[in-house]
Amino acid sequence: MAMLPFCGYHMGDYFRHWLKMQRNLSVTPRVFHVNWFRKDENGKFMWPGFSENMRVLKWIVDRVHGRALARETPIGWTPYFEDVNWKGLDFSPATFEKLQEVDRAAWRKELIGHEELFLALHDHLPPEMIYERELLICRL
Repeated sequence: MAMLPFCGYHMGDYFRHWLKMQRNLSVTPRVFHVNWFRKDENGKFMWPGFSENMRVLKWIVDRVHGRALARETPIGWTPYFEDVNWKGLDFSPATFEKLQEVDRAAWRKELIGHEELFLALHDHLPPEMIYERELLICRL
């Protein structure tokens, strides 16, 4: 929630604005989450580096245009190894699978942090936010 200090009005109203705007769209934009900074058990970054991000961004574009498949997880859809262009990079399927793992305990901890934000915004928080959070809790 890095935007909190910079938003010119109540964040609950900000969320409500985007939800209201979405209702008027015939095609809803897709939202993607990446974690370039995930570390392995030795504390080393699993993703090979900034210069390789275009590989995932290409998959995102392909996914939006229906040219790439995805695997469902509790937090959303993730690419299959073969749908990412690995040419010129030594990145194993095993490392990729480890990178794609959903750490349910870490996500539950993240949701505890959401509770603090939701309490702070309670008087303006759209109910859709609460429903979506509850659905995420059920998937974890």
